[in-house]
Amino acid sequence: MEPEPITGLEALMDAAWPAAEAEESGGWVLRAASGVTQRANSVWPREPGLDPHGLLARLREARLWYRNRRLPLIFQVFEDPRHAALNAVLDAEGFTRQSETLVLALDGGTDAPAADSDVEISADPSEEWLRLWWSVDGRGDDTALAVARGILERCPALYALVRDEDGRPAAVGRLAVPPGVACGTGGGVGAGGLSGGLYCMATRPDARRRGFASRILQALLHEGDAKGVGSYWLLVMASNSGARELYTRAGFHTVGRYLYRQERPKRHLTGC
Repeated sequence: MEPEPITGLEALMDAAWPAAEAEESGGWVLRAASGVTQRANSVWPREPGLDPHGLLARLREARLWYRNRRLPLIFQVFEDPRHAALNAVLDAEGFTRQSETLVLALDGGTDAPAADSDVEISADPSEEWLRLWWSVDGRGDDTALAVARGILERCPALYALVRDEDGRPAAVGRLAVPPGVACGTGGGVGAGGLSGGLYCMATRPDARRRGFASRILQALLHEGDAKGVGSYWLLVMASNSGARELYTRAGFHTVGRYLYRQERPKRHLTGC
């Protein structure tokens, strides 16, 4: 059975992780943020297209747009029939396939337990929160971290942090709640109502397997429920079996998947 399109959820995902610069081009959204995170520096093919010649023309325009920003050309391509023609063109052009990611959802609210008073919740990422998240998931220096902070703060969100017995930050997480994203009608995430996306779930390496990530997850679900969030989504690497197990226990199920398609760098002949 072919995967169902998750177009409404795609729009929520884009709004929850907004790039510093975004430009619509023929149904594609070109996104850039100084190279910080693949998601914010990739093409979201909102309307993938079907005609190979039209796709090649759009591809040339996107290539120039990213070249002008000194960034590689990367596509965030979802696995569903809508993207089949685009994937065929990218295959022919030699684009790589990397970072396969699962999209998980939890419909109709949760049965989250009472609030955990030891989990700190705030509307903005503290310096401690940022440093822990970046030490686990970040790529780059303080300048890159500042860009990443801008991405986080462009969407309303809640930030959770829990400490270990020594008072050190042990784990963090983020619940993004994009406002005013039109996602159609019907049931499920991205189909109307208020939806929240769980991001930046990170645990200090030496604090893993001690329940901190579960406490962060449950605390964010509790806070989301209190604010009227009726459905949730999250993104997890297909290779991260530990995280997938955590989310499955919490009731999440897979609704889609995507990967990044990156243009191979052109090799220039040098030397003899």
